[in-house]
Amino acid sequence: MNIQGISPVAGVLGRRGLQALLVAALVGTLSFFLMRMLPGDAAYRIAAGRYGYDLVSAAAAEAVRVELGLDQPWYLALVGWWAQLAEFDLGTSLVTGHAIADDIAHQLGHTLLLAFCAMALSLLIGPALGILAGLRPGGAIDRITLLGATVLRAFPPFVLGILLILGLSVHLGYLPAAGHGEATSVVLPALTLALGLAAGSCRIARDAFSQVVNSPYYAFGRTKGLSDRQVLLRHGLRNAAVPIVAYLGMQMVFIIEGVVILETLFAWPGIGHALIHAIFWRDVPMIQGCVLVFALLFVTLNTLVDLACLALDPRRRH
Repeated sequence: MNIQGISPVAGVLGRRGLQALLVAALVGTLSFFLMRMLPGDAAYRIAAGRYGYDLVSAAAAEAVRVELGLDQPWYLALVGWWAQLAEFDLGTSLVTGHAIADDIAHQLGHTLLLAFCAMALSLLIGPALGILAGLRPGGAIDRITLLGATVLRAFPPFVLGILLILGLSVHLGYLPAAGHGEATSVVLPALTLALGLAAGSCRIARDAFSQVVNSPYYAFGRTKGLSDRQVLLRHGLRNAAVPIVAYLGMQMVFIIEGVVILETLFAWPGIGHALIHAIFWRDVPMIQGCVLVFALLFVTLNTLVDLACLALDPRRRH
């Protein structure tokens, strides 16, 4: 490869690599201080998570405080966590005593499966409807998709999830309401997340394709004798794909937010579900590990989006 082919990719990787380091330090530090600022006794919460509220006592809480060093100054605890992070060691859970890296590695697979299924469903629904709407702006399909996207975006993910549970699981009995024991258990949480994603990508695809259809090069493709199908495949899809792919980077925020909420709602054993439990039990190292993985996932997925945009649009390489 020549220098022109390598430089843009190296620039993207360099910028995103630096961003990952800054995000790791900033997110971990902020989560540390936020957990310290919460009211209540962290040692008592951790002891309750270990032994149960019925068995915990002031003596047990004090023993946990001394054992885990919760009585030491905050700056020593923060420096200790930074030192562990520099060694790529996320530490151990204050409640279970398990290595956090092992727990997150197990939970990450479930979270990625849910996110992948949701993204695949949203790409099947949103851009396809958006292209149909963009071919005839102001038509019936355009108006229907606008109404549908507005309604779906107005519902928070957990409200949409509850409605789908009531409709598809409770009343119709088509799908399991929660859990992960069956192969179909991923359908409801993935569909809940996908509908919100598809609502946004549908309108982006509609606007992008409407601009492409009205562009001079699209009209020139028609005048030189290409069929509607050939013009669509050769000139329409690739040019309209650039803003759609770029929008996927913004959708990562929606995915991360939705995963945290929906994994708890559907009892899906992913990182979001573990994060909620860690916050409840004041398991600070587990919280820092989960938040750190979410932040690095966001940076990684945005890097993939940048590289995909480089591949689709040659102008970005120069």
